[in-house]
Amino acid sequence: MGFVSITMENFEKSRGGRPRAFDPEVALDAAMHLFWEHGYEATSLAMLREAMGLTPPQIYNAFTDKETLFRRALARYHEREIRFALDALSAPVPVKEAMRLLLMGAAEAYTRPGKPGGCLFISGALAASPQAQGIADELRTYRKATEAAITARLVKGREAGELPADLSVERLAKYLAGVMHGMSIQARDGASAEDLRALAETALAAWAAEVRKAADTNGETDAGPVLHD
Repeated sequence: MGFVSITMENFEKSRGGRPRAFDPEVALDAAMHLFWEHGYEATSLAMLREAMGLTPPQIYNAFTDKETLFRRALARYHEREIRFALDALSAPVPVKEAMRLLLMGAAEAYTRPGKPGGCLFISGALAASPQAQGIADELRTYRKATEAAITARLVKGREAGELPADLSVERLAKYLAGVMHGMSIQARDGASAEDLRALAETALAAWAAEVRKAADTNGETDAGPVLHD
């Protein structure tokens, strides 16, 4: 099911015969925030119609159906809302600082004023029915991509000698991704940015201890990168 082209000419005839034009970018943002707040299955067409300010024919003409609309919302979320992760993982800093930027960025991003708490990739379809399995799979793909990006950054740090040579970066990446998932859920439950920063500090300290343990096991004199001040 592909995406359809959306232009400003999408409209329907109003009762008075005048075309009702709308801004597809604004409409898509409204849908994204609604899915982000309520999840895929709990978001009804009536809710979308009200939030987007569109009629059902306009929604279907512009976005084909609810599933396509959700997939477009996911792409928009990836484009607009996770810049913190992309910036952290591509920053020209040591790996310990990159991971700090990642988790601290998540603490801020998941608690932004005026936006739903948490991460759409995590909360969009935590409990999906068989009818929405395709959506659940799509969200899993996004989450796996995040984990893979963390792994790649850790590999780069290990190759630069910032991590012990035989440290399992895959296991550490899974741990860090799991921490971010937990932060998202806590944000949904009302945790503040300060709460999430404290959680991130604890996770970074635990990782530092794991790195030191690996270094000691290898007989290295350097205890490895310390992830807190």
